[in-house]
Amino acid sequence: MGLATTRRNAAPKLVTARELKVMLHDGGEIALLDVREEGVFAKRHLLLAASVPLSRLEVRMPLVVPRRSVRVVICDGGEGLAQRAADELTRHGYRDVMVLAGGVVAWAAEGYEVYSGINVPSKAFGEFVEHRENTPRMAAQEIKARFDAGEKVVILDSRPLAEYRKMSIPGGIDCPGAELVYRVHDIARSPDTLIVVNCAGRTRSIIGAQSLINAGIPNRVVALKDGTMGWHLAGLELARQQNLLAPQPSPAGLAQAKQAAARVAKRFAVKTIDVATVAGFAQEMDRRTLYLFDVRSPEEYAAGHLHSTVNAPGGQLVQATDAFTATRNARLALIDDHGVRATMTASWLIQMGWQDVFVVRDALQSGPLHEGQPVPQVLGLEQIQCDYIAARGLKRGLDAGTSIVIDFEASLRYRDGHIPGAWLAIRANLEDNLKKIPRLKLLVLTSPDGIVARLAAPEAARLTQMPVKVLQGGTAAWRAAGLPLETGMTHLADTTDDVWYRPYDRTAKVEEAMRDYLSWEVNLVSQIERDDDVTFRAFPG
Repeated sequence: MGLATTRRNAAPKLVTARELKVMLHDGGEIALLDVREEGVFAKRHLLLAASVPLSRLEVRMPLVVPRRSVRVVICDGGEGLAQRAADELTRHGYRDVMVLAGGVVAWAAEGYEVYSGINVPSKAFGEFVEHRENTPRMAAQEIKARFDAGEKVVILDSRPLAEYRKMSIPGGIDCPGAELVYRVHDIARSPDTLIVVNCAGRTRSIIGAQSLINAGIPNRVVALKDGTMGWHLAGLELARQQNLLAPQPSPAGLAQAKQAAARVAKRFAVKTIDVATVAGFAQEMDRRTLYLFDVRSPEEYAAGHLHSTVNAPGGQLVQATDAFTATRNARLALIDDHGVRATMTASWLIQMGWQDVFVVRDALQSGPLHEGQPVPQVLGLEQIQCDYIAARGLKRGLDAGTSIVIDFEASLRYRDGHIPGAWLAIRANLEDNLKKIPRLKLLVLTSPDGIVARLAAPEAARLTQMPVKVLQGGTAAWRAAGLPLETGMTHLADTTDDVWYRPYDRTAKVEEAMRDYLSWEVNLVSQIERDDDVTFRAFPG
């Protein structure tokens, strides 16, 4: 079967916008999914909708909606993608699948709020926190002046390492969000050191700075106003490829971190459970969804993690909660080694309105640890039979002019490097995309790791007369073989609306895009005040 020619099941139940509104407030578990491509989703969507594009539905669903008996409501923009997604999910065992009649258009017609951007609940929450807590901030020029004057200033970048290395504040130390309270005590040993927390824009700067303030550290803490974008817009130079990483805490630093986390746990009523309780939750997965998140760094997770856990570094889990968990009102169990990072992450999720959030005591001592990354669970993948071609075999076919490649890579990464001559396509639009490419002796499909290409193989075979093969190991295998890459948007079979472009991903009008983005973030707090679909929680200091 597959996306291109899925046989229609019985029409899924349709729900109206008003009915969906009631469902979102009844306290039961519900997964609201928008199956358009992320770039299209980012233009206009429902607040609580998670972006799960039809093109990657089989890959994303086991992670973000693991319980197949949960209520699922699918929406789109009226293009018919929701019906196709409902058919696929029903075929893969999801038993309570509904479609929002009229999609986003019908929701807006009822007078309900619609949003632009991505990770909106988390972004709006950041603005809510700044307004509620009056989180202190400092402009780029003042920070630069203090730094140049030789004052004691530590700049902590709260983003993941890959983002930090792309661009950062000169001298800034990478210390992703949930790591701040864990690692800060050895970085800023003197209480008269000014600590500046930054991200690319606003949210992680605000949440990071407020994390340290909530933890009660003695230093003055500020968020860099508007992050690296604010630094750039102030006319200051950004650093590239820095490698200043926050160290693991010393025994003394760890003791201080644990004390700080205990203060946070008390203020925000963080609940702690043991492994036996988690096992009991797991036995109830037919009735309640359980997410098991390991909130440590990716490197620590790869070095050893428990089976069935998902790596969700704490800062990113708070920054993009909808990317990790699409089921509202689920249980969230957080795992780390010393409890500090799990406690800090839990404190923010609780304030975001999640009710059943738990820190698991001594989880990593409860069973065998597995190295590397788990094999991804992909709906229906094991049922797909296809023919493969090795990277060097494909190279020979390309050199001879007998093979053509379709690449299902995200457009941003395609732009940065792809197989020479490969056509960028969107799997959900494959039928139309195939009409735009040359007809040769062999059609080869690729994707970053080959999974989406394999899912698309039977669909492509039904839509073209060309023989179809999948690049063994995907584009990663081509790279590993040391074969050449080309850059740029060279061959497009579709638009580049597959992903959302951050301001600094753009190639023109970058500063204008930065200003627009920062204004959008600031204005979210007023929009969220008009919406009753989320309730952020305030706790006394």
